[in-house]
Amino acid sequence: MNITVLVLFGSFALLMVLGIPIAFAIGVSATLTFLLFMSVDQSLSIVAQQIASGLDSFTLIAIPFFILAGNIMNRGGIALRLIDLAKVLAGRLPGSLAHVNIISNMLFGALSGSAVASAAAVGGVMAPIQKREGYDPAFSTAVNVTSCPTGLLIPPSTTLIVYSLITGGTSIAALFLAGYLPGIIMGLSLMVVAGIISKRKGYPVAEKPSLAEVKSAVRQAILPLGLIVVVIGGIISGVFTATEASAIAVAYSLLLSLCWYREIGVTDLPKIFIDSVVTTSIVLFLIGCSIAMSRAMAFGDIPLTISSFMIGISDNPIIILLCITVVLLVIGTFMDMTPALLIFTPILMPVMQDLGIDPVHFGIIMTINLCVGICTPPVGSALFVGCSISGVSIGQVMKPILPFYLVLIAIVLLVTFVPQISLFLPQLILGY
Repeated sequence: MNITVLVLFGSFALLMVLGIPIAFAIGVSATLTFLLFMSVDQSLSIVAQQIASGLDSFTLIAIPFFILAGNIMNRGGIALRLIDLAKVLAGRLPGSLAHVNIISNMLFGALSGSAVASAAAVGGVMAPIQKREGYDPAFSTAVNVTSCPTGLLIPPSTTLIVYSLITGGTSIAALFLAGYLPGIIMGLSLMVVAGIISKRKGYPVAEKPSLAEVKSAVRQAILPLGLIVVVIGGIISGVFTATEASAIAVAYSLLLSLCWYREIGVTDLPKIFIDSVVTTSIVLFLIGCSIAMSRAMAFGDIPLTISSFMIGISDNPIIILLCITVVLLVIGTFMDMTPALLIFTPILMPVMQDLGIDPVHFGIIMTINLCVGICTPPVGSALFVGCSISGVSIGQVMKPILPFYLVLIAIVLLVTFVPQISLFLPQLILGY
């Protein structure tokens, strides 16, 4: 068993240090692990079979469709309309533009399902406006970076779809509903911190919007927000599955951007489709290789061994959950969200089952912990995108981002140790 762990995780770590792309590192380490038990031909065959069978899932079709919908919305002017709505909602709060940034990320992140896309789209619009109004660019970047992951919790979320697949079919409808309150609480908590800092620094408060501006903002944003109602309402009511909902999201966003707002033309579609195919290919290959790694771990009884080890540390569920939280926060700082979810969910799931943790609650625990990681160096994708958009270095943004980190960790602990925050809506609406 020690040799299995050493080969699997040792080879994976070595390949990562050498700069090998993470999907290839996962696939190679899984193959090397199988070589401990079988021949080269058999090892290569079983890895190929696991990749193919792992991707042979109707549920997975939702991922390319949601990626395509997010790309269409990102270029179709929807972010601008959501920002205008956010200005109306947060216009009179201290540091109003910071609140606009947070609310816009919550709205656009929920629609696009991508924290990085949200950081780029919203940050690209807000950064020059905030700079012109006298906001410290490092503070503005900190606000943008830490608020963009809220959309990974507020559905529709491809992250939760991936989690459902890994865990063998945890209800996507229940996961989507479970993400609402944690995502909203995260956003509101960041607004509190931004408001306190803004008031102390004397950042300006926007003028009260006129009734005409309010009506215009609501009218322009109501159709994009309608996508959430259609997608989530359809899934919860059983009218269509998450996969069918993803196709509807593409059609809906395409109609809005191409026909209604006319922000993109037919000539823009090939570039959008190609970008979506590239992103989808990366994600699906990563998923396939991760499933092969999960099979290798199961073959060597690694999840069961780790579960026994964790339970052996303490019989107190609070201590074990704290340990898992620390592990996930550390993992998130070194590994991007999707591979971390794919690799560590099968390892930690047996521990959660032994503790009696609901799989829906655990899905939110995994997601919210890893959300912190994508805005944390050294690998935080949202941090790098946010800094590149605003032109601020990572070193400059680290000091103003610390208060937001502390709040994010507090929310992680709250969601972890108060299951009803995640389970209230699934129980209320679905009788989960």
